[in-house]
Amino acid sequence: MAELHHSEPAEVGQTNARDWVKVLAQYREPNHLRSVFELVVSLVPFVALWALAWWALSFSYVLAFALSAFNALFLLRLFAIQHDCGHGALFKNRHVSDWIGRAIGVLTLTPYDVWRRTHAVHHGASGNLSKRGMGDIHTKTVSEYQALSAWGKLNYRLYRNPIVLFGFGPSYLFLLQQRLPFGLMSQAKYWVSAMGTNVVILVALLVVWYFGGFAPLLLIFLPTTLIAATAGMWLFYVQHQFEYTSWDEDEDWQLHDAALHGSSYYVLPSVLQWFTANIGIHHVHHVYSRIPFYRLTEVLRDQKELTQINRMTIGESFASAKLHLWDEKGGRLLSFAQSNAIYG
Repeated sequence: MAELHHSEPAEVGQTNARDWVKVLAQYREPNHLRSVFELVVSLVPFVALWALAWWALSFSYVLAFALSAFNALFLLRLFAIQHDCGHGALFKNRHVSDWIGRAIGVLTLTPYDVWRRTHAVHHGASGNLSKRGMGDIHTKTVSEYQALSAWGKLNYRLYRNPIVLFGFGPSYLFLLQQRLPFGLMSQAKYWVSAMGTNVVILVALLVVWYFGGFAPLLLIFLPTTLIAATAGMWLFYVQHQFEYTSWDEDEDWQLHDAALHGSSYYVLPSVLQWFTANIGIHHVHHVYSRIPFYRLTEVLRDQKELTQINRMTIGESFASAKLHLWDEKGGRLLSFAQSNAIYG
């Protein structure tokens, strides 16, 4: 069977998107020992590398920075585990999942309950043009962009510029925006989540500063956090922003179709797949989010049809960074240049 890449519509096999829910339900049960193991092999190296980098500060800032940069991979994996906790996928006990997620949220600078709510909105409205704005990367249609003023077009172009999205964006999101429960300001529980997480983060940073000064903050904390944040932003982007993704107005939008056809299968080398906790198998995750991340590979092993839907390699994914406008007539994402060539 020929491979389908991200530049081609994913029309493989006969299985209806809704029918996949029944098929995938058999993979939802977590193995609690495996879940604990995955948590331990992510958290212990993260803490050990933090300590090793701090020790390295005494004789080499370069080595400390290098260790911190590498540790970003473990922080990224911890965020993916926090993500599974938010879906109740790792443990059957919801309270266990939530408190593990809250604890990891201190390391990832992500108030867990706020994130869990906004991420649930993302899953419930992904690909719905009528419900954009929370938990997603803002995407305008061609007609919406054309209706903007010159100033509005400039703002949107700046927002979608890769330097902003993957440079300034992660720093702003994780260091500043997540300090407040934006979009959920009226509900006390989300203020508790945000402020509680902020207090613990502040105490932890003050302890680091007290014992080590600014060096561990500048050469360990910031590199690890920002590199992981940038990688996470890229992953989130390519999981939904590719040429033949799926967007529809509310009256035409269907949850399972949007989940399957609006999410990519990002094919990564085995090492990166491990560090990203299989999050690249995103189309399966969106159809059935309760599947533990370590069982997603079982799904692809057993359900070969899913390996051909929205398949995207690393090399192919870079082209997605220049796609910014949804073409409602053509049913695909376009670059600004393509939109101008087609619609003027």
